[in-house]
Amino acid sequence: MTQQYLAGELSLLLAQLRAVATDGDSAQEVVVLRREAETLPPTALASVASRAISLADRICWESIARGDTASFSQQAEAAARLHEFSVCAQLLDDD
Repeated sequence: MTQQYLAGELSLLLAQLRAVATDGDSAQEVVVLRREAETLPPTALASVASRAISLADRICWESIARGDTASFSQQAEAAARLHEFSVCAQLLDDD
């Protein structure tokens, strides 16, 4: 995979996560990560992916804490796609 493809796919997955973020602060954090994925050197993609997965996890837990199962379901799907891509692209270790 080319580095441009990786950055573009990560950006797309972050846009999908942004679409299901229900908290304004979390949504803004996703926007920042997406901008980083699009503008930082390719060597930074692993860091962006790692921080994005941590943020996705937090977004999911916040929905669970509120009892918002509908949002949680959508967020968990977006988080799973982000994680799967990051592992397959070798941006993360498979844990």
